[in-house]
Amino acid sequence: MSEESGGEHRSWLERLGHFLTGEPEDREDVLGVLRDAQKRHVIDPEALAMIEGVMQFSELRVRDIMIPRAQMVVVPQEAELETVFPLVVESAHSRYPVIGDDRAEVVGVLLVKDILAIALKDRNLKVREVMRAAQFVPESKRLNVLLREFRAARTHMAIVVDEYGAAAGLVTIEDVLEQIVGEIEDEHDFGEEEYIFRKSDQEYTLKALTPIQDFNEYFDADLCDEEFDTIGGLIVHHLGHVPRRGERVDLGQFRFVVIRADDRRVHLLKLTILSEAEGGSDSGA
Repeated sequence: MSEESGGEHRSWLERLGHFLTGEPEDREDVLGVLRDAQKRHVIDPEALAMIEGVMQFSELRVRDIMIPRAQMVVVPQEAELETVFPLVVESAHSRYPVIGDDRAEVVGVLLVKDILAIALKDRNLKVREVMRAAQFVPESKRLNVLLREFRAARTHMAIVVDEYGAAAGLVTIEDVLEQIVGEIEDEHDFGEEEYIFRKSDQEYTLKALTPIQDFNEYFDADLCDEEFDTIGGLIVHHLGHVPRRGERVDLGQFRFVVIRADDRRVHLLKLTILSEAEGGSDSGA
């Protein structure tokens, strides 16, 4: 072992020793030790990403990750089950907030598994006859507390309410867990050969390997593909470094947020189509 490499090794061991004896002064000191460990292949990038997610987890609140009210897919309580099926097929969710007659109040939750067997016998039943009670949580609740409540109640979705008690959005256990393990893909997300998954008219999930040419064709866009072949390469170029989860780049009407990345490359991106008033070309975390 060379003197230089030995010095680096001792330096890292000293930092690890401080970490193990409880001497790191703040979270960044701890993360510095862990990142050094990952560079030396003591832990892998996925493990580091999960540890970072756990360390940030307790600082996040429901408002930081909830799906806003405007993006919720809801069903009216007076709707007949037969009329709900097309919505279920198109949106492919397993749970739906149920709204009252004034369309402002959430009065329950409809589980798809509850209606399948029932609908075979009586398709004219109304949603209110089979819906379940909703769980309500404030916007300010910390995610670690919410996760404990989800586990204790064995529920998977909660309605988020603002300070006046009105529904502000919803949050699922999947949304919470993704803050630790990264985006959870399911059977309604990507096929093996797909690059772009549409969640709504304004929101998409992209593989970073999406060719810029394919992106331009899909969105009728004109992002430059002369220097870079993929969206991930374009994002790294604009940030000037391999980004971490949560970093953002705005390119015209397109807002890209990193969902999953390691120390070598970006893997997954969230795309939001901005209005003309929101559009810009800045980037940030």
